[in-house]
Amino acid sequence: MSNTMQAMVLTGHGGLDQYVWHDDWPKPEPGPMEVLIRVGACGLNNTDVNTRTGWYSKDVSEETTGSAYESVSEEDPTWGGAPITFPRIQGADVVGTVVAVGEGADPGLIDKRVMTNAWLRDWSDPDNMDKAGYFGSEMDGGFAEFTKIDMRNLAVLQSELSDAELATFSCSYTTAEGMLARANVTGGDTVLVPGASGGVGGALVQLAKRRGARVIAMASDAKHSEVAKLGPDRILPRAPDDLRAALGGEKITVVADIVGGPYWPKLIDILERGGRYTCSGAIAGPIVQLDLRTFYLRDLTFTGSTVIPLAVFENLVRYIERGEIKPVLAATYPLSDLRMAQQAFIDKRYTGNIVVVP
Repeated sequence: MSNTMQAMVLTGHGGLDQYVWHDDWPKPEPGPMEVLIRVGACGLNNTDVNTRTGWYSKDVSEETTGSAYESVSEEDPTWGGAPITFPRIQGADVVGTVVAVGEGADPGLIDKRVMTNAWLRDWSDPDNMDKAGYFGSEMDGGFAEFTKIDMRNLAVLQSELSDAELATFSCSYTTAEGMLARANVTGGDTVLVPGASGGVGGALVQLAKRRGARVIAMASDAKHSEVAKLGPDRILPRAPDDLRAALGGEKITVVADIVGGPYWPKLIDILERGGRYTCSGAIAGPIVQLDLRTFYLRDLTFTGSTVIPLAVFENLVRYIERGEIKPVLAATYPLSDLRMAQQAFIDKRYTGNIVVVP
C-alpha cells in the first residue's frame, strides 16, 4: 500500500478555513497493540466543532456557533482543559476494516469490520478518568483514509447496517447512555429530552425508551414528524413559554440535557422533588442562572457526564447487534467536503447524525 493518504487536517483553532485538505498526508503506522483501519465512514459530533473553535475555553461564554471566537485561551481550549497539538486529524466515530496490526495486536482482527470507542485509556489503569484522552483530540482520528488506534478501543461488529449507518452510533449513543446511567434512569422515570432532533438527543430518546422510561421529547415543530419515528411518548415544542402548562401535569423525574442556555432555569423548575438533572453539553450556552433554593429545597441531584465507564461502549455494541436501537443517518458527505458537512451539522436543519466517507 502507498505510504500516503488523503486527509482533512485541522491546522489551528478558528473557523472552517482551519481545515486543510491533503492528498499526500503520511499514512499512520500501527504501534504496539495498535491496528491500522481503512476508514469506511466517520461520524461528526460536537466535540469536533468545540475543539476546532476553542469553545471549551473558560474565556468563551457564548453558545456553540461553529465560528471563530474573539477570545480563546490557549491554556484550556479542549474538552480536557489542556492545549491541543496541531496539525491534528479529528474524527472520533470511525467504522472501517482492519488492514494491519502492530506488535502484540491480534492478527485475527485483519479484515474484520470494526467500530471505535473514542475514549482513549491508560490500559494499566483504565478506570482512571484523569488519564483519559479522546480520539481525534489527544491523537489523530478518522477524518482520513486510514487511522490507527489501540485494539482495546475496538469492537468487531456483526450487523447488516452500512458503515455510514454504524458511524452514527459511537459518540452520540455512548454519550447518551453515559448520561442515563449516571442518572440511574429506570422504567419508573419520566424523562424530558430537550434538543431531541440532534444526534445525542435522538439517542437519549431511544435509549431511555429501551430502559422502559416514559420519554417526552422537545424539538422544533418542523422536526416533530422525524422525532416521532424515534418513539417518544410525547413531543413538545422546542422551548414553550410556559413549560409546566405544556407538560399538562406530567411529573418529570429526569431532565437529560445537552442544550443549556437561557431556557435552562425552566427545565430545572419543572423537576419533581428528588428529581435528577444530567448533562453532557451546552450548545445553547454554558453560562446559566440557578436559584439554589430550587436545587436544595426540592432535593435535586445534578450529574455531569463526559468520560464514560468501559461497560457503556460494550453494552452499546450489544444493543446494535440485537437491533434494540436504530441509526438516524441524516446525510452523508465526501470527506473532502467536511467543511460543508460540518456547517450543515452546525446549522442543525436535520434530524439525526451526519457522516463523511473517504
